[in-house]
Amino acid sequence: MTNQSDTRKHRIENARTATKLVRGGTKRSLFNETSEAIFMNSGFVYDSAEQAAGRFKGENDGYIYSRYANPTITMFEERMILLEGAEAARGTASGMAAVNAALLSQLKTGDHVVAAKALFGSCLYIVENILPRFGIDVTLVDGTDIDQWKNAVTDKTTCVFFETPSNPTLDLVDIAAVSDIAHSVGAKVIIDNVFATPILQKPLELGADIVVYSATKHIDGQGRCLGGIVLASEEFVEDTLAPFLKHTGPALSPFNAWNMLKGLETLELRVERQCDNAEKIADFLGDHPGVKRVIYPGREDHPQSSLAKLQMSRGSTLISVEVDGDQQATFDVLNRLSIIDISNNLGDAKSLITHPSTTTHSSVDDETKSELGITDSLLRLSVGLEDVDDLIDDLGYALSKQST
Repeated sequence: MTNQSDTRKHRIENARTATKLVRGGTKRSLFNETSEAIFMNSGFVYDSAEQAAGRFKGENDGYIYSRYANPTITMFEERMILLEGAEAARGTASGMAAVNAALLSQLKTGDHVVAAKALFGSCLYIVENILPRFGIDVTLVDGTDIDQWKNAVTDKTTCVFFETPSNPTLDLVDIAAVSDIAHSVGAKVIIDNVFATPILQKPLELGADIVVYSATKHIDGQGRCLGGIVLASEEFVEDTLAPFLKHTGPALSPFNAWNMLKGLETLELRVERQCDNAEKIADFLGDHPGVKRVIYPGREDHPQSSLAKLQMSRGSTLISVEVDGDQQATFDVLNRLSIIDISNNLGDAKSLITHPSTTTHSSVDDETKSELGITDSLLRLSVGLEDVDDLIDDLGYALSKQST
């Protein structure tokens, strides 16, 4: 006979997105609290020596140590599993910890990785500098060119890695096409889905095997804390990822996991509003004489607008814009803003803007930046929840000085 708890769990698992974001994964203690509890303890007590021995052997369920697992972190993982449509997940201390673990947990000397060139600076550092130190071969390709993916994979390719839309130029990678190519040689597909968010894009449904997030961004969405998560099949998470995380220790803080749970409750509302604002701002910038180019996947003038419509439900909360001027003129635009903050973060409730060439991608060499289109006049705008007319007025003032 099915009890009420099982019925509730089943209904939540099959509910719509908004319900999953508020109710998914919730576990109540004996006190029946409404908000999820924060378990800040590092360790756990056993009823007997036999129970302790059984836990360590994996013979009975239960928590051992918060570096391995923790009730608050479990709630965050389970809610993300429901949202992403994954079988399993593990939280990490940051987004970069998630990327690093997703790669290194499955790689060994002699393996081969194919990655898109258009990556966040730290991701590019991992694939260009860290992986080769361990004898792992890496091939970088133009992620938008399917032929380059086809030509790059070999029978030694263990995984492929890319982000779409890419940071900061908002290039798109055809997830389904690249997944087919990777799977043809037995390689796993790892996607950094931060810019699209789990609301706007579902990589696992399009053929990806592993999805990583910096939960610091839209999932927390309020600039409070760091966190990351890896979502994949139960086999990969339990047999490959979990042992790596257990023994290397990039554990997510229970307090940060609780913040992520609170962020998830409003994620859909925030992302939809941010997209509303981004669409209007992109149109404004597209008509401004002080702007050389606007890059936004939701616009028809994006070179991959058809692909954006195919694999994304909306055009993202991010806009990239090239100012009609040199680096100093671009800095002047930044310095005239009074509502939008200069910051390298993104996905926040507050609108944030950065100059990628000298911040997020400052470690990338000039030749690569030029190849990727990261110019001295490129800005990346993360659109927040402010009144869109105030944001447009702020940008208009900053750019009007540029165009005179």
